[in-house]
Amino acid sequence: MLPSSGINNQRRENMERIDLNGEWQLSYSPQQDKYVKLQNIDFNTMSTVPARVPGNVELDLIRAGILPDLAVGNNIYLLREYETYEWWYRHRFNAPAIPERHTAELVFEGLDCLAEVWLNGTSIGAASNMLVPHRFDVTDTLKSGENEIVVRIRSAVLEGRERIPAPFESALPCGFESLAVRKAPHMYGWDIMPRVVTAGIWRDVYVQFLPPTRWRSVYWATTATDAQRRSAVVFVDWDFITEEHAIDDWQVRLRLSRDGRTVHESLHPVFHTHGRTWVHLQDVDLWWPRGYGEPVLYEATAELLDGQGTVLDTHRCRIGLRTAKLEYTEVTTPEQPGEFVFVVNGVKVFAKGTNWVPLDAFHSRDLQHLKPTLDMLVDLNCNMVRCWGGNVYESDAFFDLCDEHGVMVWQDFAFACAIYPDEIIPAVRQEAEEVVRRLRNHASLVLWCGNNEIDHTYFWTGMGIDPNTDKISRQVLAEVVRRQDPFRSYLPSSPYVGPEAMRLGGDANLTPEQHLWGPRDDFKGAFYTGSQAHFVSEIGYHGCPDRRSLEQMMEPNYLWPWQDNEQWLTHAVRPLPRMTDYNYRIPLMAKQIAVLFDTVPDNLDDFILASQISQAEALKFFIERWRQRKWRTTGILWWNLRDGWPIISDAIVDYYHRKKLAYVYIKRVQTDVCAMLSEAEDGVHTLIVVNDTLHPVAGEVEVTDADSGNQLLHAAFTVEPNGKSVAGSVPQVQQPAMWLIRWKIIDGSAFLNHYLAGNRPFLLEQYRRWMNLLQIPEDIGSVWRK
Repeated sequence: MLPSSGINNQRRENMERIDLNGEWQLSYSPQQDKYVKLQNIDFNTMSTVPARVPGNVELDLIRAGILPDLAVGNNIYLLREYETYEWWYRHRFNAPAIPERHTAELVFEGLDCLAEVWLNGTSIGAASNMLVPHRFDVTDTLKSGENEIVVRIRSAVLEGRERIPAPFESALPCGFESLAVRKAPHMYGWDIMPRVVTAGIWRDVYVQFLPPTRWRSVYWATTATDAQRRSAVVFVDWDFITEEHAIDDWQVRLRLSRDGRTVHESLHPVFHTHGRTWVHLQDVDLWWPRGYGEPVLYEATAELLDGQGTVLDTHRCRIGLRTAKLEYTEVTTPEQPGEFVFVVNGVKVFAKGTNWVPLDAFHSRDLQHLKPTLDMLVDLNCNMVRCWGGNVYESDAFFDLCDEHGVMVWQDFAFACAIYPDEIIPAVRQEAEEVVRRLRNHASLVLWCGNNEIDHTYFWTGMGIDPNTDKISRQVLAEVVRRQDPFRSYLPSSPYVGPEAMRLGGDANLTPEQHLWGPRDDFKGAFYTGSQAHFVSEIGYHGCPDRRSLEQMMEPNYLWPWQDNEQWLTHAVRPLPRMTDYNYRIPLMAKQIAVLFDTVPDNLDDFILASQISQAEALKFFIERWRQRKWRTTGILWWNLRDGWPIISDAIVDYYHRKKLAYVYIKRVQTDVCAMLSEAEDGVHTLIVVNDTLHPVAGEVEVTDADSGNQLLHAAFTVEPNGKSVAGSVPQVQQPAMWLIRWKIIDGSAFLNHYLAGNRPFLLEQYRRWMNLLQIPEDIGSVWRK
C-alpha cells in the first residue's frame, strides 16, 4: 500500500481519475479460512447479489430481498449470523493507457475493514482500517482496456476472537473483539447505536493517474491575528515530489483571494522539494465562530512553477485566518478555580453546541444525512460541535460546512470507553498521521482530543491504574499532533484526568471539563447544580420519539405498553438479545417523567408528550445554568442532536429527522442575546441577559404569567460585548406556574423564552395548555395538541 499523500482535501487540476462507484457483484458465504488464494475460489459455490458502491453488504442483502428492513422490531439481530461471513466484491471496468511517466493508483476512500485486493488476478495489497483511505500502486497491473478488480473482506468478529485480551485491557460488554480492529467503536454495540458490525466499500473508490511532479503536502496555519488592525500571519509549509534533478530555477507561487480580490501573492525560490515561509497579511478579514463575527474564508492556492513559469501542479483549499487555542488547567477547586476556555483571535468564546454522533449505523449512507443534520446545527445557533470518539472521522464535506457556518469542531480521535492494546500503536500512528494531514487546513477545527472517556475507563476497571500511563493518548497521538499540526491544541482525553488531578486523589469532580451523567435523576438536583465544571462536553436527558417514529420502528403489537416489551428494549439500545446492560434506559425515562409530573402516563401519547417535556425542560435548564454563570463557566455541549438509528434516546431529533420539543427550547436559549431567569435565591429569581457577540446590545424585556397574563417585570437592559448583565428580578412563588419571557433588541429582533416556576409536581394537562402560548412550530408534532 502506498503511503498517504496527505492532501486529500486539496483540489488538483492535472490529475485524471476513473470513477469505480456504481454496480458491483457481491458474493458471500460463512468464512472458513483466514487467508485464501484467489485462483482457488469458486464463486459458483457462494450466494451472489448485485452490490452498490459506496455501500454496505447488509444494505445489498436488503435490496436483494434476503434481509428485511432491519430498523423494524427485532430484525437488527438477524445480522448476528452474518458477522462471521466473508464477502467478495467484483467489478469490471475499462481504463485508458497510463499517461507517460505517471503512476496509477487505486484508491479506496473507505474499506471496511479487513480486506485483500486483487487487480487482474494479481494481489496488490491489503487493508485493515476502515477509518482511513487506502491507496495501492497499480502501475504494473492496470491494463489498457478491460480490467477486473476483486476485493475480499473477511470477518472482523472472527479476527477479534483470535487474540486473548490482557487483563489490563478493557471494553464495553460486547466490545472486546473490537480492541485490535480499527473500526468505528460504536459498531460493536453502544447505548446510542445498535450492534452492526458492518462490512463493505463504504466510501468512493477510483483509479487516479499521478503525474511525476506533484504536491505531496501543503499546510496553511495562522500563527497570529490582530482583529483591530485587520492583520494576520500565516505559516505555509509545502512538499512536492519530482523525477527532475535540476530544480534550482523552480518557484512556488502562493496566492490568497476572496470574492475575486487577491489579498496576497508571492513567489518563493525552490531550494529543495520541501519549503516554508511566513506570510504577513494586512487589510484582511478574520474567521470567527458563530455570533462573534463572520466566518470569512479565503481561497488559498499554491502553484509549483518550472524555470519557464509553467505551472506543474496546483494545490487549492479554503482557509480561515484565525488563531484558536484551548486554555485550560488540569484541576478546578474552590481555592484555585482554574480554567477551560476556547480563545479565538485573542477573544474568549463561550461554546454552545452539541455532540456529533454517527449519522447512520451504515456509514455508506452518511452523506445523505449530512446536510439536513448540519442545517439543524446551524439553525440551533451552535458555535461548536464535538465529534465523538466512538464514530468514524467525518468527511471533508462536513468540515467544509463547519468552515462556512462558523462552527468550531472539537475532534476526538476514534477511541472510546476502552483500554486498547499496545500492539495497535503502529496502526494508530499511521491512522492519526492520515487524519491530521487531511483535516488540518480547516479553520473550523480547533481541537484534537485523544479519546472519549478513556481516562475514566481506567477508573471504571477498578485496577487503580493511572490514566497518564496510557501510551496512545499521552505519547502516540500527542506526538503526531505536535509534528503534523503544531499550531493546534491537543487534549489527551475527554474528560482529561491529568497528573495534578491524580496527585489530588484522582477525583473526577476536580477536572474543569466534565461529562455530567451521574444518576440522571432530577435535572435540578445536586449532581448538576453542585458541579464545579467550567465546561460540560456531555450532558443529556431522555426524550421519547414522536409516535410516527415509534410506529415505523416497532411492530403494532409492541407499540404499547413499554414495560416488559422486547422491542422497546431492542430500540433502547440492547446490542444482543441476552444482554441486559442497557435495559435500565426505558425505566429511567419513566423516572425522569415523574420528576416533573410525579406520575407516569398510562397511554402512549401522553407518555411521549410528558417525556419530551421532561427532556426539553432539562436541557433548557442545563444550557441556561451554564450561560448564566459566564465566565465562571465557559461552554456546554449537550448530548445529542440526532440519532444514527431508529432508537429511544437522549437525541433531540430522531433518525427520521423528526424534532422533539427540546429542539424548540434549545433554539430559544442558544440565541446570541438571551434573557433567562435563574433559580430562586433569597426569595427572588434574577433575570440575566447574556450577550455572546462582540458588540454591545440594548433592549427591553418583559416577564408575564402565562395563566393570568399579568406583567411580573418590565425592564430595559444593556449588555457589554461578550458579557452579561442583570435586568431585574421576580419574586419566588409556590404554586406551579409558567412565566413567559419576551425581549426585543434595538435592531427590532424579538425573542421568546419561558421559566417553569413554583413547586412540583406539575399537571400534564396544565402544561399542555401553556404550550399553546409557546408558539411551537408545526413540524415538532401534534401529540401535545390532542
